[in-house]
Amino acid sequence: MSLEPSTLIASVVDKYDAELVEMRRDLHAHPELSWAETRTTDIVAATIEAAGWRVTRLERTGLVAEIGQGERVVGLRADMDALPVKDVTGDPWASTVPGVAHACGHDVHTIALTGAALALAEVADRGALPGRVRLLFQPAEEVMPGGAIDLIAQGAISGVERVFALHCDPGVDVGQVGLRTGPLTSAADRLEVRLQGTGGHTSRPHLTGDLTFALAKVTTELPAVLSRRMDPRAGVSVVWGVVQAGSAPNVIPDHGIVGGTVRILDAVAWSECETIIREAVIDIVRPYGVTATLDYQQGVPPVVNEARSNEILAAAVHDVLGPGARVGVPQSLGGEDFGWYLDRVPGAMMRLGTRTPGGATYDLHQGNLRVDERAVGIGARLLAGTALHALGVAGR
Repeated sequence: MSLEPSTLIASVVDKYDAELVEMRRDLHAHPELSWAETRTTDIVAATIEAAGWRVTRLERTGLVAEIGQGERVVGLRADMDALPVKDVTGDPWASTVPGVAHACGHDVHTIALTGAALALAEVADRGALPGRVRLLFQPAEEVMPGGAIDLIAQGAISGVERVFALHCDPGVDVGQVGLRTGPLTSAADRLEVRLQGTGGHTSRPHLTGDLTFALAKVTTELPAVLSRRMDPRAGVSVVWGVVQAGSAPNVIPDHGIVGGTVRILDAVAWSECETIIREAVIDIVRPYGVTATLDYQQGVPPVVNEARSNEILAAAVHDVLGPGARVGVPQSLGGEDFGWYLDRVPGAMMRLGTRTPGGATYDLHQGNLRVDERAVGIGARLLAGTALHALGVAGR
């Protein structure tokens, strides 16, 4: 008797589980930065092409693959790049590349989608896939404005009716999945303000532009101005990561820099924010006799989960993990370029639990990040199950 598609997916992923974990460890030991994911692309391409997927390499790195027949197309996306972070886990599969680590879980995303590809290939082989599934193995999520824009430009989501993804969440236990309808992440931009003045002696600030004082004003007053110029419900957050000026305590410097990120929960406010910031900075520094130059890099829009797509994720979670696996998650101020896809087609992203129950809670983008490796197989089953639910064939 033939297996139901959802049962077949579980059996295939279970069969490959040990191999998938080893593949994830291999990627973790050999991380590649944005636009340099050559080895990762090669491994994924060879694995899924052998399973019957039609693979198209992208212009730089990454790939798109498709299986099945028919007009309906569902997309599944995984990001592939690592971060310029030192791996300090001490695990046997820790990064072998100095100063580079999979500190955001993209190795898990990549291999989870690879496992889903193996399972869906068997579903297609048995004639149980009435439609097409398209895999987006995307480079360069970690750099703004993100590799998603390149995939879109190359037609990667042309004809796709819905697109789905997952992201590791080290604050959620393995075996649980965080779901949220509506905004899941925030818009994220980068801002650098460069001040220029004449410089001078600290005994005579009235004879020069006190650039350091003006820089401090920008640092403290810009967030305050935005809290009054913009709707507080938009959740605008400016946080500085770099403040640089001067080299001697009795010298007023002639230049200085403050740089940070701007994060915004609301898409409409995101479209307005740059103009308001530029106006505010000029007004803040004007009394101090210095000039300001802004480098504002608009990054990524919020990820906004479409309601019906989130219901599809919920159905997949229920099938794969049971009724108690779904948990609510708050909107994050983190940025994710998956939002570019959702600007064009409906879709949703889920939060994949990676914390060992009772174990340590790690944070993303930190060199000590560890994941419970059971999440790899769970992610594979969830992604494959999501594709089946989106095509309306799960549990048949």
